[in-house]
Amino acid sequence: MNVEIEKRVGRNIRDLREKAGMTQDQLAAKLQLAGCDITRSAVAKIEVGQRHLYPDEVILIKQILNTEFEHIFDVE
Repeated sequence: MNVEIEKRVGRNIRDLREKAGMTQDQLAAKLQLAGCDITRSAVAKIEVGQRHLYPDEVILIKQILNTEFEHIFDVE
């Protein structure tokens, strides 16, 4: 896996989360309510590219942040 791509995707998620006015705790809580076993710490690691994303997490993050996959995966 390309570390730079993971970091960029993480930054995108952080930017989208902040734009939505949501904290890491709030995002983690919404993911948990949707059935994802994730902590605030894991969200923080995703945002800095230190933890891989699972497909179900990406789908739920897209839904929770009301965004498109293109915004999450924009690495240019």
